This record gives sequence, C-alpha cells and structure tokens, in this order.
Amino acid sequence: MPLGTLDRKAPSLFKHGPSPLARLTFYSALALFLMVADARFHVTEPIRNAIGTVLMPIQWVMLKPVEFAQYGAGYYQSLEDAQRGRDEAQSRMAAMSQQANQVELLLQENTQLRQLLELRERVQAEGMAAQVVYDAADPYTRRVVIDRGQVAGVVPGSPVIDASGVLGQVTRVFPLSSEVTLLIDRDQAIPVRNMRTGARGVAYGDPVMSHGGGMELRFMPSNADVQEGDMLSTSGMDGVYQPGLPVARVTKVEKRADSSFSRIYCQPLAQMSGAQYVSVLKPLTDGVRTEVEAEVPAPKSGKADKPQAARDLPGRASKGSRP
Repeated sequence: MPLGTLDRKAPSLFKHGPSPLARLTFYSALALFLMVADARFHVTEPIRNAIGTVLMPIQWVMLKPVEFAQYGAGYYQSLEDAQRGRDEAQSRMAAMSQQANQVELLLQENTQLRQLLELRERVQAEGMAAQVVYDAADPYTRRVVIDRGQVAGVVPGSPVIDASGVLGQVTRVFPLSSEVTLLIDRDQAIPVRNMRTGARGVAYGDPVMSHGGGMELRFMPSNADVQEGDMLSTSGMDGVYQPGLPVARVTKVEKRADSSFSRIYCQPLAQMSGAQYVSVLKPLTDGVRTEVEAEVPAPKSGKADKPQAARDLPGRASKGSRP
C-alpha cells in the first residue's frame, strides 16, 4: 500500500457469505417460485388471511380519520345545500305571497269597479271615473283629493259617488286634481229621502260619531216615522244630487222628552276611509240648464232679452228681477 493513501476495502479475512449478485439471483428465483406456487397451489392463502386478519384493526383505525373527514365535508356540503334550498324556498314563498296579495288587491279593485259600473248604469247623469290619490292634509276636515281637475271637465259642486253610494262633493278644483269634501265633514249637508216612508229631511256630517265619522238626520219631529235600518237616498231637492242615489242607513233613533225633535244617527253607505275608485257626476242643475238652453232658440241680436225659460232657471236671476 503506497504511503499517503487509505485503503477502504475490508480485509479478505472479514468477507463472508455470498456475493450481492448471488443473493439477487436467489431471491428472484424464490419470488418467482412463490408466485407460481401461489398461483397453482394457493400455498400463501392462509398466510395472506392471517396477515389480513392481523392488519384489519390497524386498517380500521387508519381509515377512521379519512371517513371522518369525508363525513364532515359531506355534512357541511349538505348543510350548505339545505340552507341554500331554504333561502330559495323563502324567496319563492315571498314572491308567491306578494303575487297572492296583488291578486287579492286586483280582485278587490275589480269588485269595486264592477259595483261602481253597475251604480253608474243606474245613474242617468253623466260622469267620469277618478281615483283617490290621498287624504287632505287638514286634520280638522274630512276631505280627499282625486286625480281629475279642470282639464278633465270637473266643476265645483260635482257629486262624487263610489260603488256603494254618495261619497261627497267637489269643493275645490285644480287644473289636474280636485278636492272632495266627504259627507261626514261637519260643513256638509245633503237633502235625503226615506226610501221606506218617502219623508224628506236633511242629513248633516258628524265627523266625531264613534270616532269614525257618520251623519245625523236633524230637525225630524219626535213623532216622525223613522226606524233603525231605514235607507236614505238623495231627494234631488238641492238641484245638485240626482234623486235616488244611496246615501246612508239609520243606525240609532233617540226620542227625547225635552225636545220636539228626535236625534237620528246614520251610517254612510260609501267607504269614507277606504274608497279608491270613484265617479264624478255633473251637478243636476247644470244638466237641466244645458237641456233648457238647448231647447230654447238663441236670440237674433245680442241686445235681445233672454228667454223666459232661461230666466226662470234656479240660480240665474235676471238683472231687473228681485233676488
């Protein structure tokens, strides 16, 4: 061995056993023999069963974390799907509820419009349909605002009815809207007629009646034939309301010993707080005046006197006549 070098090989006296090539050949042949023997004679089947039996608990324990992870992932996925399905169901339910409310509202509006149309067919005066926009801002009056005004031909004093009866009267007109004073306002009065007896009277508004508003039939004698449940309609004596329009129903009759008049409370038939669609009629006097002026021929000269029929109309007194 030369100086300065280190021999890393083991001495020959420590070399024992076969060489690596011989071991590789032996083990390869053994593996081939075992495979052939197992395939032909199943010699390793008991050994395989024994090893599988011994390793089964270990395999079960090792697979549990994987199963727990898969179960947890599936649980959270199913929980997320359930929550998503719940949200979708709630959204569909809300949409269906909104549609149901819209259908119910449309049915109510359809019913009101049908009733209003039936009442307008019974009424001979011309009228136009209108919609209640909002209530008036004045808390001391009972008024509503409709979406028809001077442009549509509404004039002050026009009667307003809904599907059930007389609602009120137009008291202020704007270009695109009008203000309607309800019958229950304290400043409103309407001539009425008892449909059962034919007796005439005047009904006044009573906004405080039962905190919901009503009417009172005043100046009726104590011996007048008025009963609870009697229906009141317009008499047409004022020249504004067409006769026969339903107004109110008598709800209470008080006969006082200290007074010669009875106190009669009435409930309006129209929806004073819930009317949505109404019909604006032309005042009866204007209709009569129009018909009479159409029948009377016009004078040839502008200085000619007016016809006697036109001078005799209510509310149109001539200059030479006394009021």
